[in-house]
Amino acid sequence: MTKRRVRLTVAALAAAFIGLGAPVASAAFGDDPASAPRVGEAYVETSLFFGTARPGGGQPVTDDEFRAFVDGSVTPQFPAGLTVQDGYGQYRDVNGMIERERSYELTLFYLVAEYAANDPKIERIRAEYNARFGQESVARVDDRTAVDF
Repeated sequence: MTKRRVRLTVAALAAAFIGLGAPVASAAFGDDPASAPRVGEAYVETSLFFGTARPGGGQPVTDDEFRAFVDGSVTPQFPAGLTVQDGYGQYRDVNGMIERERSYELTLFYLVAEYAANDPKIERIRAEYNARFGQESVARVDDRTAVDF
């Protein structure tokens, strides 16, 4: 078998496996009613990742500063509740440097039907944190889930 033919065969197999995985991935996100979880209502789980390192090597964002940010900027938008966890992470900055820093993960749960109303609030929170603490970004992850309280 020639190298070209081997490459084409490998590419075809990869495409087939990806195609086979698509229905599974779709079902995992709740697109298939038969795969819906049996407990809880359909919610969105949004996780935001806030770094604490300041540009230019300034003092990192402190616990008190972050708590004040959550109390003043997040809680009024999401008074039903939220969770904050301490973390430690790394990322590649705009200059290509690996930055390692203490971080916070903030988790919100809200009904899928409230996504359109909550999306702009979350984007304002991200923008405010970036501006207030000189951050390049606040990472955001949205996932569909089932929640029962």
